Amino acid sequence: MIQFLLHNTLVVERDLDPTLTVLQYLRQHKRRTGTKEGCGSGDCGACTVALGREEQGRMCYETVNACLMPVSALHGKQLITVEDLRQEGALHPVQQAVVDLHASQCGFCTPGIVISLFVLQKESEGWDLQLTEQALAGNLCRCTGYRPIMAAARYLCEQPIEDSYTREEILTATRLKALKEGAETLNEGARQYFIPDALEKLAAYYLRYPQARLLAGGTDLMLEMAQAGYGRPPLISLAQVATLRRWHMDDSYIHLGAGVTITQCEKLLHAQIPAFARALQRFASRQIRNRATLAGNIANASPIGDTPPMLLALDAELLLQRGSDQRTLPLRDFFLAYRQTALVESEFIREILIPRGELLDNFQAWKVSKRSDDDISIVFGAFSLQIQQGRVVNARIAFGGMDAIPRRAERCEQALLHQPWNRATVTAACQALEQDFTPLSDARASAEYRLQVARNLLLRYYYWLQGEEFEMETAHHVA
Repeated sequence: MIQFLLHNTLVVERDLDPTLTVLQYLRQHKRRTGTKEGCGSGDCGACTVALGREEQGRMCYETVNACLMPVSALHGKQLITVEDLRQEGALHPVQQAVVDLHASQCGFCTPGIVISLFVLQKESEGWDLQLTEQALAGNLCRCTGYRPIMAAARYLCEQPIEDSYTREEILTATRLKALKEGAETLNEGARQYFIPDALEKLAAYYLRYPQARLLAGGTDLMLEMAQAGYGRPPLISLAQVATLRRWHMDDSYIHLGAGVTITQCEKLLHAQIPAFARALQRFASRQIRNRATLAGNIANASPIGDTPPMLLALDAELLLQRGSDQRTLPLRDFFLAYRQTALVESEFIREILIPRGELLDNFQAWKVSKRSDDDISIVFGAFSLQIQQGRVVNARIAFGGMDAIPRRAERCEQALLHQPWNRATVTAACQALEQDFTPLSDARASAEYRLQVARNLLLRYYYWLQGEEFEMETAHHVA
């Protein structure tokens, strides 16, 4: 059984296909057709809905792609669609601004844009161009050219808006807090979906059903199920396990629970590792970042994932658990081959540990892709060097997109170690990259291009440490 609020209406569901998406649920079960199906893969934003959750007695809102979110993940949340925004028969101020400033033409993408503007206005503290661009980067529009949409965003962010959601915030938060408990399973026929609310229950379910798939954000798994088929193995949700959503710091490590989302990582690491946080701003779209988890981006073992190269350059470790047994594994030993990891049967990532210390001081990372926003890496480079008295005493250099797995450039690191920190040393290290990697050519880039980009990124890092600018000779976007 799951319970959630659809706007202000309590919904209780017991017999649903656990792989049913929120988009399908809204359109087919609730006949709410304002939420559109565009790409079906989380790229266009036409299916954007708002998700409200209770935090310390207040409401927090975020955008999500309904096409990639299982309906089972709605437990304990408030779901808001474009139909819910009307205020006592009149348009919501966000909707009215879109009308008044001519921010809609064909209208297909408009509901998703309206929801993104609604959440932006709720969560922002005033007009900020960069934050607005991030909020809207996951909403594609072929008609307006975005200028009137940005005008509507600015208008909405520059003035306070009181609506029914503001007036009923405390009441809604209280109702959601009461709904968080009670979910355990959601089944339809042979499909089983378990929603444990404690780490011990999660571990027990996984021991009992080792063939199960773990569902955290689901932004990869839901797409896999939609495109490649899935069969009927059980699903085990991580969403209600509070331990996995926690983080803390001690003298040695930054501890990030496996359920911490990319958006949360961006906020949590802003002060500690600013370059890491900045790189996360280009991780897919805001809708994806609000659901995707750091552990999920590691566990899927993609060779072009954005976070593994950064974590490798920071000597990160993983706390793994199977049943009641735990072990710590350096991330460099986690990736074995393409999409293969060192996880044994029924073992899962419990926590990511980032060492504190000198590796954070000179850390930098860059993503190279064809588009600035909502795009997959061609090459991702992460760098952390320690330099004392003009010589390199420690080197951590990692790349994604250069091999079947994200990994460190060990020969390049050796070419730097104990050498004077100058352009000649860096040039030699660039040449050593040819011994570290033999990249593939594919639709995104050739092997030669990837290798040249990796060299360029190392050179860029050299100039960055020198306080100088370096312009990469590439037509692709780097940030």
